[in-house]
Amino acid sequence: MSSQFRVGIIGGGTGGLCLAQALLKAGVRVAVYERSKVRTDRLQGYRVHINPKGSGALHECLPPDQWQAFVETCGSPGGAFSFVNEQLKQLLLIEDELTSGVERDPTRSHHSASRITLHQVLSAGLADVLHLNKEFTRYEHAADGTITCHFADGTTATADILVGADGANSRVCRQYLPHARRIDTGIRAIAGKLPLTDGTRKLLPERLQVGPNNVLPPSGCGMFIAPHDLGGSLLSTGNGVGGNDASAEHGVHFDNTMSYVMWAYAANRGKYPCSDDELSTLDGSGMRELVGRQIAGWHPDLRRMVAETPVETVTLLPIRTSVVVKQWETTNVTVLGDAIHSMTPFRGIGANTALRDAQLLARNLIAAAEGRQELSAAIHDYETQMIDYGFGAVRLSLRTAEQTISNNWIGRSMFKAALRVFAVIPPLKRKVFADLGND
Repeated sequence: MSSQFRVGIIGGGTGGLCLAQALLKAGVRVAVYERSKVRTDRLQGYRVHINPKGSGALHECLPPDQWQAFVETCGSPGGAFSFVNEQLKQLLLIEDELTSGVERDPTRSHHSASRITLHQVLSAGLADVLHLNKEFTRYEHAADGTITCHFADGTTATADILVGADGANSRVCRQYLPHARRIDTGIRAIAGKLPLTDGTRKLLPERLQVGPNNVLPPSGCGMFIAPHDLGGSLLSTGNGVGGNDASAEHGVHFDNTMSYVMWAYAANRGKYPCSDDELSTLDGSGMRELVGRQIAGWHPDLRRMVAETPVETVTLLPIRTSVVVKQWETTNVTVLGDAIHSMTPFRGIGANTALRDAQLLARNLIAAAEGRQELSAAIHDYETQMIDYGFGAVRLSLRTAEQTISNNWIGRSMFKAALRVFAVIPPLKRKVFADLGND
């Protein structure tokens, strides 16, 4: 394969766009094919935690001005991480030097990013590379080894290397690795976001506004709460990054200029007083009311947070996870992100793992384009490393999810007791939680 190879990326999400930015910056020919008709079709309205690995990947892959736009439009990285019970009694406070680190270099720091803003940053400057309204259906190999991609509109595109970055229901992966599977964990999460206005700030205790909180009731369910605080200013770089997109159907859910508190209640489907089918038919109002009933005995501030949440922001999230896949024989087709190692959201590491994929694959493809590495070896090396750390993240995320909704009240009680021990022995706390959020 010559150094002038063409890379075709299916999917314009976090990993696919990050990879495209890095390749474009290095002069490698690349094209991204995204099924959405407009850039804002599938924007998600919640925050995403970017950890130091994700920050390093973005810094390496993005042009300097786009990296700076990312930094300038992030919310506060958040303060201390707190474990509390359902009555908001603090079990353990992990200070921000452990959660955010003493490192203030943004390339090695934690960031609270709007998913909408992150997508704006990653798609900026790709006008000639990002092709919208291209629903991928299948690919085929030609006799010369090139790959032809077929789209639902009847058009085709040719590439020398095909990267499936088309999410958890990846059609590329389904064709390339038909044995790769995702399974239903049985966990159902309901999430929402409460705008932080002068009024709502008065309703909520400071603890819920200044840092992440993991709520641990006796057993069977859990709640995660995290602020996305822009400091009261409309952080926009002036080129559309950080602002609201005029083509979006605006509302609280997709407003990209507000501060808010995001919450997510999670339980096994058997914990809900309705069937899966009934749960899936509930609108935002019905889901908010359901969560209110589920936490009826919890602290009034938690009940108020849910009750005041705009119904249009309340979303049902069935939790699924990928099954570990053994390494396959390397070809000129590969996959990244959720297309291969989809994971639960319980560690907040899915986006960071996809960014790490993009960074590693970009490095290797650029090395191949510059003649420093043979192409198949470059892809093989990427896949070897990605399978190791990617499915390691899948396992860690699933374990956290299972612990969150465990019905083992003895185990939950023992965990709470351990947290109290950590609280009174600071050196032990530092040792145990030194890498919190850095997975």
